[in-house]
Amino acid sequence: MGSMDRRIFCRTALAAGVAAATTVAQEPGSASKASVPSSGSSLFTPLKLRGVTLRNRIAMSPMCQYSSDDGFANEWHVAHHAARAVGGVGLLIAEATGVEPEGRITPNCLGIWKDEHVPALRKVTEFASRYGAVPGIQLAHAGVKASRHRPLHPTPNAFVTPEEGGWMPVGPSAKRYGQDGSVPHELTVAEIERIRASFVAAARRSIAAGFRVVELHFAHGYLGHSFLSPLMNERKDEYGGSFDNRVRFLLDTARDVRAALPEDVPLLVRLSCTDWTDGGWTLDDSVEASRRLAQVGVDLIDCSSGGASRSAQIPVGPGYQVALAERIRREAGIATGAVGLITEPAQADTIVAEGRADLVLMGRELLRDPHWPLRAWVALKPGTPPPIAREYAWALPETRG
Repeated sequence: MGSMDRRIFCRTALAAGVAAATTVAQEPGSASKASVPSSGSSLFTPLKLRGVTLRNRIAMSPMCQYSSDDGFANEWHVAHHAARAVGGVGLLIAEATGVEPEGRITPNCLGIWKDEHVPALRKVTEFASRYGAVPGIQLAHAGVKASRHRPLHPTPNAFVTPEEGGWMPVGPSAKRYGQDGSVPHELTVAEIERIRASFVAAARRSIAAGFRVVELHFAHGYLGHSFLSPLMNERKDEYGGSFDNRVRFLLDTARDVRAALPEDVPLLVRLSCTDWTDGGWTLDDSVEASRRLAQVGVDLIDCSSGGASRSAQIPVGPGYQVALAERIRREAGIATGAVGLITEPAQADTIVAEGRADLVLMGRELLRDPHWPLRAWVALKPGTPPPIAREYAWALPETRG
């Protein structure tokens, strides 16, 4: 970032209530105990969440592949996950996966709303597990942002009409995001309860499909986030208005899904930790929501931001969302994941070593380089052989020490 960008970031971060970094590596969500050794690479220390141990602190963020037909996984999804499992990623989180057909962002998004989806997803999880990665899934409902054309379409992100195979979007209020598409249907209380039950059913199918981590998507202006943000939620009933009402869908869904999961399966929640605009959801809100999520059995907050308003002033730059994860970790007493333009091994390692987050989530950088974790190993642990898959290791002398 240039000097002007840095000044903008500092002003915005302070306005959002971001505090200074802690300097001691800690247990997930702890304020006192160290979990990372003082020497060596913090990024390559295991992370235990309930009954699951990740081989390192590197996770693949959920990234839509827009490659499904009727929600089914296929060979592309196997290849996408397999490459990064072989590349050394610790946790692979499958893309936003619709808990209902109408919960997809596009007609080409992945789904888990019926039992028939399970066998194809199991092919994905079996390969990832075989090569040491932990397979996770992000359960999602797109809400007011549903029924869009995928990026590969000649009119990307445009509304897909019912005549083209689209559907009516839904939300907490009859309020559009932007000016395109139909005015969303305002959900009734009975419909909200039905969608919550769809998340629970999807969580059970996720376990049947072999996923060992489940994440709930409450970020980026999709249905879960739209209940949280005053910019999107104009309800006057028990799901709108006050903070307690706006977090009701979040807490009830997390509580119900936690009860449906085996005790040893970690539950994550992705939050947009701030809307980056006046009158929206704030970092203070996220800290309090995270405290409550910890009380209902959530294990880690995946800390993203934005998505509720196109006018948001987001200070994009390397690691620009790390401070959000840091403050929630410290003040809410829960493990966090940091995401957002984390691209360099030393940068990622420092985030974990300084106790700013327990996990580093990467998106586009893992698309560019599926073997990024192995490159990071070489940079951070020189002189020690990286854990390259044996199918490749025989040909690479650097793996033999």
